[in-house]
Amino acid sequence: MSIFDFDPNTASLRDAGLYGLPFSAEESDIIIIPVNWELTVSYRAGTFGGPEAVKEASMQMDLYHHDYPQLWKKGIFLDEFPDHFKVIHAGLRKDAITIIEDIESGKLDPNKTKYKKMYEGIRKANEDLMYWLRNRIAHWKSEGKTVGLLGGDHSIPLAYHAYMSDKQPYGILHIDAHLDLRNAYEGFQYSHASIFFNALKFNTITKLVSVGIRDYCEEEVQYVQSNAGRIEVFYDRDLRTQLFEGKSWQQLSDLIVAQLPDRVYVSVDIDGLDPKLCPNTGTPVPGGLDFEELMYLFNRLKASGKEIVGFDLCEVAPGNDQWDGNVGARVLYQLCGLAAG
Repeated sequence: MSIFDFDPNTASLRDAGLYGLPFSAEESDIIIIPVNWELTVSYRAGTFGGPEAVKEASMQMDLYHHDYPQLWKKGIFLDEFPDHFKVIHAGLRKDAITIIEDIESGKLDPNKTKYKKMYEGIRKANEDLMYWLRNRIAHWKSEGKTVGLLGGDHSIPLAYHAYMSDKQPYGILHIDAHLDLRNAYEGFQYSHASIFFNALKFNTITKLVSVGIRDYCEEEVQYVQSNAGRIEVFYDRDLRTQLFEGKSWQQLSDLIVAQLPDRVYVSVDIDGLDPKLCPNTGTPVPGGLDFEELMYLFNRLKASGKEIVGFDLCEVAPGNDQWDGNVGARVLYQLCGLAAG
């Protein structure tokens, strides 16, 4: 369909794409790769259905964006996630649940052949997924597209950082309730809680700036301290204290942005927001950013003129009221504008 034949003011058609847009991949500047994957989630599951929840909610969004009024005209296309990975996931998720339950009950013996096989199967599947996803990102980038990921749990962006590992140096703006710096949490090398422990092995990442953090372990704090200069954490408690004592969100946002290099990847775990905005996410934590605080931070990043080299939105989980998908769809739209608007 031609851009001239599409009316953004009407209701979306059932068979339309993300945000009700009718454009093909070739006609779209922005490609969103959905990744239905949550093998290692350790509390509440559900992020496997995140891409579908976001797509469904996106269909009722108005397209005239406050900050990027013409964003829809660039085209936003939702790619497909291979069915065979969904089949693999269904089988291995059962093994992961067995491992997690046996850890919690104190029954797990990592030296037993049964558990070694389970761990190896999960490790291999994660590496196979990363190999496919890295190549998929490379394919769309070679076509000149702006590429974002839509999870799924927060382990999936490792493929994006693997793709970027032979590119120019860059930093990461990380929005999250958690540091995600654990080494092989619960024995899973590619745990959702280990994404940045793994990503920082790539030397092209010169800075990790984490915002909204309010749930973390001693191991992670020690890792941050031992990587001073490369990792900067804006703990939620500290941000709130400064706000309560008179600093403005503009001052704090500009301080956050100033820590980032000229090239920036944006990684958003939805639980970085106040859980009233994402009550069904896997590990909600009291506190966090309000929606407009996040939008303002993104706008200050945009105003800085830094280049956005990629982005992801993870940990959105469906709920009976579609609220998480609703919020997720709006965060994703802002990310699209930030990267390509």
